[in-house]
Amino acid sequence: MSTDSRPVLVVTNLDDPTTDLVIEDLHNRGIPVARFDSGDFPHALSIAATITTQDGIAGILTTPSRTTDLSCVRSLYYRRPSGFVFDHLPEQDGRFALMQARYGLGGVLASLPGCLYVNHPHRIGDAEFKPSGLAAAVNAGFRVPPTLVTSDPDSARAFVKEYGPVIYKPFSAPLYRIDGVSCTVEVGEVTADQLDETVAGTAHLFQHRVDKVADVRVTVIGRRVFCVRIDSDLLDWRTDYSKLMYSVVEAPPRITEALHAYLEHFRLVFGAFDFAVDRHGQWWFLECNPSGQWAWLEPETGLPMVAAMADLLERKQT
Repeated sequence: MSTDSRPVLVVTNLDDPTTDLVIEDLHNRGIPVARFDSGDFPHALSIAATITTQDGIAGILTTPSRTTDLSCVRSLYYRRPSGFVFDHLPEQDGRFALMQARYGLGGVLASLPGCLYVNHPHRIGDAEFKPSGLAAAVNAGFRVPPTLVTSDPDSARAFVKEYGPVIYKPFSAPLYRIDGVSCTVEVGEVTADQLDETVAGTAHLFQHRVDKVADVRVTVIGRRVFCVRIDSDLLDWRTDYSKLMYSVVEAPPRITEALHAYLEHFRLVFGAFDFAVDRHGQWWFLECNPSGQWAWLEPETGLPMVAAMADLLERKQT
């Protein structure tokens, strides 16, 4: 049992099974945990913080079950909070209140003294831009498929003709509702004749499709690296988990070095990386999600990932 009484803050939404597992492990270690969702503010979450020359940031954060001293937070696990909601206010007042909450509460939580962030919310925001991630991947030493970011139809068609087969990827994945059902924009192959003038309507990402034999999900937790090969016949394995087969593999040394270089570039301590493995055994970087899911892989493989995350938050490893 730990003798360190400093708490771990966990910022996530109500329905987050991954966080449930990590919190259970921390509780078993005797680590105090305060969990909340930014959507709880201000009706079930309050903050009182002072900033002085002598002490920097100090104060308390209060939930229905916990009061946390902001000056001695051990670590903050920032997952997927639901966000601020002020629907009870008129539109302009709600917009004002939302921005004050974001920059007020959000600014305090991003500035806790001596706190280990997994990951820092500002760094998560930086790393979620796909073009930035791809550029960082090149600099880190990964192989990256030829990629085009464009709003020009002619450039898109020329890219498809030069680098085909080509897939289309959304930069982000907003939810669509079709006949009342929530859907996402899936990764899909495109041909030149499918690209018309509507390409000019916004920015798009087109990428050469790697002739892959498998995918690899690499989860980096602090300095620990967990690699799982995923075999399926799917272009995007996330579309049907029932077809997936898992096996634990080792990352080539060059890949391991590049993983840490990539995370250091964005000042992250956690990342969920996706790679395509081609017929020659080469690993091609596809993306890194700084808030990616990972806990479902533990029962499939036996890898001690929950314990590794709890170790990181306890600050057994950094």
